[in-house]
Amino acid sequence: MNGPHHPAPPEKNVLPSAPRLAVEQAGITFGGARVLRDVTMDVSPGEIHALIGQNGSGKSTLAKILTGLYRPDAGSRVLVDGVDLRLPVRPDESRAAGVAVVHQSLGLVPDATVLENTRLGRLKGSRFLRRIDWQAETAATRAVFERLGSGRIPLDAKIADLHEDEKAVVAIARAVQDLEEGGGLIIFDESTRALGREALERFYALLDRIVATGTSALLITHRLEEVVEVADRVTVLRDGAIVVAGRKVDGMTKSDLAHLMLGREVEGLERRPPANAPADAAPVVIGGLVGRNVRALSLSVLPGEVVGVTGLSGSGHDDVPYLISGVTGAEEGTVTLPAGQVALKGLSPAAAIRNGIALVPESRETAGLCGGMTVTENIAFPQTCATNTLGKVRSLDSGAEKRRAAEWVERLDVRPPWPDAVLRNLSGGNQQKVLLAKWLATDPSLLVLHEPTQAVDVGARKIIVEAVRDAAREGRAVLVAGSDENELALLCDRVLVFEEGVVARELTGELTPDAIVRAIYTSSSRTKLRERTTQGAS
Repeated sequence: MNGPHHPAPPEKNVLPSAPRLAVEQAGITFGGARVLRDVTMDVSPGEIHALIGQNGSGKSTLAKILTGLYRPDAGSRVLVDGVDLRLPVRPDESRAAGVAVVHQSLGLVPDATVLENTRLGRLKGSRFLRRIDWQAETAATRAVFERLGSGRIPLDAKIADLHEDEKAVVAIARAVQDLEEGGGLIIFDESTRALGREALERFYALLDRIVATGTSALLITHRLEEVVEVADRVTVLRDGAIVVAGRKVDGMTKSDLAHLMLGREVEGLERRPPANAPADAAPVVIGGLVGRNVRALSLSVLPGEVVGVTGLSGSGHDDVPYLISGVTGAEEGTVTLPAGQVALKGLSPAAAIRNGIALVPESRETAGLCGGMTVTENIAFPQTCATNTLGKVRSLDSGAEKRRAAEWVERLDVRPPWPDAVLRNLSGGNQQKVLLAKWLATDPSLLVLHEPTQAVDVGARKIIVEAVRDAAREGRAVLVAGSDENELALLCDRVLVFEEGVVARELTGELTPDAIVRAIYTSSSRTKLRERTTQGAS
């Protein structure tokens, strides 16, 4: 009996009329459940093609098929320039065919240099002594950055010392160095999620130059405003199947895209109710905060109020959540809560929790949740780790904690609605709901959040926004640090804009994304991320 047929490794002969990427009848089955069904789509040369869908729709699964992490079902095909790739995709064959990937976290090593990160996996030793020819490696790296028009980034700089948009350039440079100019495909898997507006504008200016040569980009994202502004075509996944394949984006709105993703209208996100703090309510007061990039901060947040802090990268706004929750050591400062005044210098995270401060951090993967634990265990973790005055860890009341977790799973519509589910098996948006539930369950006086809706779909975003608003309506003071002007406009009653470690401006009244961007960049308005060309839109 003949074994399964595997196409030969790809060669560099390109069929003239072939799409840059073609996916045909792709499917995958886990444990008897077919989670991706008959997915067929294509990406044309020289276009930015967006792939969208709510959490759990199959986007990440398809991306893992394209990058070789998953083996698809029999009958699936992936073609590059008309030539089949063997399945599962082999990274070396994929790279040889001209496919590169920029991952969600960018995949950079913070303590390594720009040169070392760019040439990672490509450094070669001499034949006999196995010594690296750093002069040749430097020349190769410099050529890539000059090709991208980004030659001013120092190759000897550590990644940790770069701005976020510079880090994105390094990740792009590493991806494109193996591509022939005018050819190839770059897959961006949520690669822009940590970029502020100014960094986004530079990112897409660079990407536009790349696709103008004929290189293609597949943009996997939750940020619908980016799709509207930059994508030439869009493919929409829902429940593991394609519902829209390759529709032209020009003329579409975020509401149009959300409707395609969910199969229904999304209501309520555009209306921000005003704060409802009682007239005699005592505010939470942060006084004289100094630490990291924060030079001096004093502010008050009323119970029922949502206050945002924002600014350019390095301005200090994104240090505030960690300084007031004890994660990062503060040099000076106090916070006055209903339970009394707390010194921020020397404050530990456990002491912050005991005093009613809860932090929802930016990175759920590395700082917020434990993927190997269940939903119940993650939600209960702050309570089980709370210590009494003798330093003893409180034991877990299994029945009570399961009931508490089940309540939050229902309130935040966590899917699947199983408190015993292992967290890593949930989609990103549902993990974010669990992270929020974990800290709301501590019943804090001050709820602090850093980029709470980053990298979640429009449906999960609505639930998270409403949950934060509900927390304020229930009498909590809420502080949100972020760079997403749309998120801040949805959530906040007022926004404080940081410059060089201090509050430079305060926005009140009717908040709009455009007004927030103007306040951050002190310029006229947001510039459009990309002007589509007839080539890309065809």
